Amino acid sequence: MYYRTNKNIALRSWKFVPRAYYIKDEPYAKGLTKEEFDLLLLCDGEHDIPDSAAADSLAERGLIEKCSRGEKPCEWSRHKSYDHRYFPKMNFMITGKCNYNCLHCFNAADNSPLMTEWSYKDAVDLLRQAKDCGIHAFTITGGEPMLHPEFIDIIREIYRQDMFVEELNTNGYFLTKEILDEFRELGCDPLMKISFDGIGCHDWMRGRKGAEERTLSAIELCVRNGFRVMVQTQVHKRNLHTLYPTAERLNDMGVEAMRLIRTTEVSRWVQNSPDSCLGIEEYYGKMLDFVSKYKNSGMNMNVVVWQFMELYSKTKSYGLKAVLCPGGEYKATEPVCRGNRGMIGVTSGKDVVPCLQMSGYYEENGIHLGNLGKTTLRELLTESAYLSEVCTNLYKFRKSNKKCDECRYFRWCSGGCPALGLLFTGDRRGSDMTKCLFYENGWYEKCVDAMSGWHNLTSIDFGQNSEK
Repeated sequence: MYYRTNKNIALRSWKFVPRAYYIKDEPYAKGLTKEEFDLLLLCDGEHDIPDSAAADSLAERGLIEKCSRGEKPCEWSRHKSYDHRYFPKMNFMITGKCNYNCLHCFNAADNSPLMTEWSYKDAVDLLRQAKDCGIHAFTITGGEPMLHPEFIDIIREIYRQDMFVEELNTNGYFLTKEILDEFRELGCDPLMKISFDGIGCHDWMRGRKGAEERTLSAIELCVRNGFRVMVQTQVHKRNLHTLYPTAERLNDMGVEAMRLIRTTEVSRWVQNSPDSCLGIEEYYGKMLDFVSKYKNSGMNMNVVVWQFMELYSKTKSYGLKAVLCPGGEYKATEPVCRGNRGMIGVTSGKDVVPCLQMSGYYEENGIHLGNLGKTTLRELLTESAYLSEVCTNLYKFRKSNKKCDECRYFRWCSGGCPALGLLFTGDRRGSDMTKCLFYENGWYEKCVDAMSGWHNLTSIDFGQNSEK
């Protein structure tokens, strides 16, 4: 019997991840046993595979298909091996330019417009490097990514290289039916993450008259054409009154999810709207008020409250973002931030950063971990300051942070968000005070009480003994 790897499956090997496979249009590689992997290597249309339970299992899982002798797997499906660390995704800021002048923008350190941008030639070169490094999925962002003169050509190139766009971050201004039709032809079906800061507040926040009407039209266009939409809403003292009416409007439009994001103390926001930031516990309190009202509203839209809570309306379940290890059995070898470890952040100036949300901070403070104009992607993923930063594990982090090392809650929070730790302490190994406040001041219990009747996906038992 002859088999070949299914066209939607690709065998891959990396340093420390020797046996894995990608599924088409799914971002993360999945692991295989040695026996499964060895058998899959033989499913090349050339080897006669004896009948076996193992082969039957791979076929049932959709990993292989029967074929005639000589029918080889497609090029993408064939096994490829890489001698560097595994990174499946890239957060690619193709341009820093924007048609809006957002008061809170984190991309720049001050109010000067960010004018850096990838040339099409250099962007194509990076995409080819990404393919050669086994990267599979992209978040395309900016600035406003659709302002790039070769935006659609960059999207086309991603698909020519057998990779895909998982998410598109946009303000929606340039979205048209023609663009969405082009996406469909390419097989491009990203989550459309569209920024909208509340009914009556959006124009002010974005520094552009008419932005609100244009953005709502873009959201409606995407939903009408079958694209999934997550609306991203900044939360601060000046738009709290509009959050619930905005949620009602978006839910009625068919938006899949609304993400509420506390506007943080980055330089541009502090300069443009001083005293508008919500304090951490003030933010928790206002968000708890919001979700308490929302859970009884009958709305179907999911709600993601940044660094606080996720609500899944259809299943009446929720998760608490401060609880990274519900069982309290964190692995000391896990990276400090799994998001950073799985996605390379690339700025419009070609710097690599662990987290694009902190790109302005890094620039302002002269922190540079590598630049793709000076070195190759493969070199950065083999040995670099960037690699050392994102691969720092929880054991090393804990031993460099006395507060976390002695904290009874560490086993559940795993140190929290390193970007927030850096923002509030100026220390790349600093404590994320937002998680400290969450646990120390009883916000876990307050959330559980407020969400009574819904299933807690991150339930924890504070009676467990702390372990270091």
